[in-house]
Amino acid sequence: MITSKTPSTWQDLQQQSARILAECGFDVEVEKVVKLVRGKAEIDVYAEESLKGRKYIILCECKHWKAAVPQTVVHSFRSVMADVGAHKGYIISSSGFQSGSRDAAELTNVELATWDQFQDAFEASWLENCFTPMMTAKLDPLMSYSEPFLPQWFPHMSESDQKEFLSLKEGYDPLGWFAMSLSSYTRQLRAGYPSLPLKDLPDPTGKFNGLPTEIMNAKGYRDLLDACLQHGELAIAKFRAIRDRNNQTGGE
Repeated sequence: MITSKTPSTWQDLQQQSARILAECGFDVEVEKVVKLVRGKAEIDVYAEESLKGRKYIILCECKHWKAAVPQTVVHSFRSVMADVGAHKGYIISSSGFQSGSRDAAELTNVELATWDQFQDAFEASWLENCFTPMMTAKLDPLMSYSEPFLPQWFPHMSESDQKEFLSLKEGYDPLGWFAMSLSSYTRQLRAGYPSLPLKDLPDPTGKFNGLPTEIMNAKGYRDLLDACLQHGELAIAKFRAIRDRNNQTGGE
């Protein structure tokens, strides 16, 4: 899953659904008012992207109800989709769907989904368009510090700073190597992303040794990303503090 956070209200369900689509590369609007053949309608989440010059539209109807969604909602949503010219629609429900709803959605471009199912539909796109680029952009300096070669300015530091640098490197190398394994530099060489949480995976080679608890316990990929960025950016700041106080500015 993308996130282990469960929406608490319909507004939260809207915002989290919109965030996922935006992070996948869509232009997104929440509560967008659109013109229909007769009148207007408010779309909970309207998402649009351009694929080789062709517009692709997704609509989301978010239902944070205590009761299962009836088929009347599906019929109404299908009518709105037809007027808008949407290619795909999702009705996201926190309490499931009545059997008539599933019959009404069968063989259409409307998908009935729980929150987890909606995440599953966009997980691969989210990993490719958000997770890996963010990991690469934010933690690239840490990956550099984790390389086996010391920076060119290392010999010019004081002995005490060299010891501090090497101590930091020993402590943060596991995180740097882990970040590298999930970065755009190595993704083309790997078949998939690790299952979560990492703490439940077998680790015979010890590749997860030294990773912070928050990373090991993350249940969603955004949770994993947030934990990696939190610890990684702190590490980068510590490395740079040593570099800067020695007036070394020639790169990481």
